[in-house]
Amino acid sequence: MPKPRVRDGGEVVLKGIGVSPGVVVGRAELMAAEAMHLSRRALAADEVEGEIARLENALIETRRQLKALQKDLAHRTGTGDAGILDAHLMVLDDRMFIEEVIRQMRERRVNLEPVVQDVAEQYAGVLASLDDEFLRERVVDVRDVARRLIRNLLGAAPKSAPPPAAERPILIAEDMAPSETAGLRKECVGGFATDLGSPTAHSAVMARALEIPAVVALRDITARVSGGDEVLIDGNRGILIIHPTAERLAEYGKVAEQRRIIQRELSGLRQAPAETTDGRRIVLSANAEGVHEVDAVLAYGAEGVGLFRSEYLYLAENKVVGEDEQAAVYGQVAARLKPAPVIIRTLDLGGDKFFADLQPHGEANPFLGCRSIRLSLLYPEHFKTQLRAILRASAEGNVKLIYPMISNAGEIARANELLAEAKRELADRGLPFRQDIEVGVMIEIPSAALTADTLAPHVQFFSIGTNDLVQYTLAVDRQNERVAYLYEPTHPAVLQLIQRTIDAGHRHGIWVGLCGEMAADPRMAPLLVGMGLDEMSMAPSAVPLVKDAVRSVSHTRAKELAELALRCQSAAEVLEHCRRLTGELAPELLQLV
Repeated sequence: MPKPRVRDGGEVVLKGIGVSPGVVVGRAELMAAEAMHLSRRALAADEVEGEIARLENALIETRRQLKALQKDLAHRTGTGDAGILDAHLMVLDDRMFIEEVIRQMRERRVNLEPVVQDVAEQYAGVLASLDDEFLRERVVDVRDVARRLIRNLLGAAPKSAPPPAAERPILIAEDMAPSETAGLRKECVGGFATDLGSPTAHSAVMARALEIPAVVALRDITARVSGGDEVLIDGNRGILIIHPTAERLAEYGKVAEQRRIIQRELSGLRQAPAETTDGRRIVLSANAEGVHEVDAVLAYGAEGVGLFRSEYLYLAENKVVGEDEQAAVYGQVAARLKPAPVIIRTLDLGGDKFFADLQPHGEANPFLGCRSIRLSLLYPEHFKTQLRAILRASAEGNVKLIYPMISNAGEIARANELLAEAKRELADRGLPFRQDIEVGVMIEIPSAALTADTLAPHVQFFSIGTNDLVQYTLAVDRQNERVAYLYEPTHPAVLQLIQRTIDAGHRHGIWVGLCGEMAADPRMAPLLVGMGLDEMSMAPSAVPLVKDAVRSVSHTRAKELAELALRCQSAAEVLEHCRRLTGELAPELLQLV
């Protein structure tokens, strides 16, 4: 690990990941990791039923606490972000989880506390083994619920949030659980920094909703900072400074004021179109995973949902979800956003032991295994259940569907055959749906990009998934710290595959979008516009920044940048050209990335 940079005056500058914007200075307050030393006590046969009753009471109390926290969070943020705690409530309502706890308690004849912890760790272990980063991050949610449930089994009081203080502290922790973050208040806490974490973790989402600056993934900040140390957090750039100098504080005071002005100006772009200075129109959509994110999609001015991750439903239930339940969720999102489009991605999960309904099997390399569309085609009846649910939601008039991880035209043909069967089954039942629903595919495997001309006749649109496309093209696992530096979205090979896909789509008269982290970087927006993209989908909060970048450049300049980038020899060279153009046309954005 690189050593921290030490500046004059003894300051130490550390780089992590900024997950909630803002600059704040305060005294560090270390939050000790909660120790769960649980005693194991043998149960007599006549104690088992009493343990089950104790579990039911603890479940009721845990649910009450989460509901109260959810209500308070919704009141304070005025958005749907409190819906994130629905995932916690779904764990409590998951009968498979509860029944497994009871089964193990009966078999092992031990008290509930260690059993709950063990079962939760089994669930967390399965999630942690998945390739999908979004699903791996739900490990924190499962453990958060388990800790709260165990505290209630022990009769312990819930962990309390820091009280109001004249000098708001900066919390330093190994990690922040979602329910802990939900209890924080701006008037009590200046910000927080953690060893672990990621931008899409639920604690990060809540920090943004609560407008509490935060930096995560600092690796060992808990070991480097002592209680009472003065620290500065820059949540925009992901920087934490220990013992900042007077000059540094003055510099950041000016930066903070500039950012406040810029953010106020960006908020005025909500209703403005994403259009270049010479009239080239781009659609800016948002990624979403549930009904709770619809408010954010609307608040940030996104033009619908470009990627709805349907697997969050399966994750919450830990099983294949029924048609009616899926249709209700998809329909609710579509109804809230129409006439703006909602693109629902079919199941994008690995084929391991995650679902009890599916035949479990181990894989030596699940990254290259039976996942996503491959898993769906392996279980056609389950796949048709989801297709019928999406079709029923399409009666709202604005739903499209997209197949993930397509590698060849045969997969699309087979998926479309099953879609046709699903349509006939709904027609036989007399249920309404849109017969001409638009169907697209994710281009996230090099073989799909290289053969895009053969895929295009089967669909109505492409969406380029850059997160996986970069990993598959460069053979880099961005979660592996030893090789993460090789993960470069602007690598010439990646750009050539993106350009090839766009050109193929347009040759066949279909539109081409892009989702993934690349779409959320405003420095990349002129490049992607110049390459000919029609749509970009990103986190809702990134929409104003990307919109500002699009509105600051002409299509002519954007095309010149794209032509230049495609001739570059390295990813760093491309990124520098993008940064220079942004600095020339929209320098305010460089303050925010």
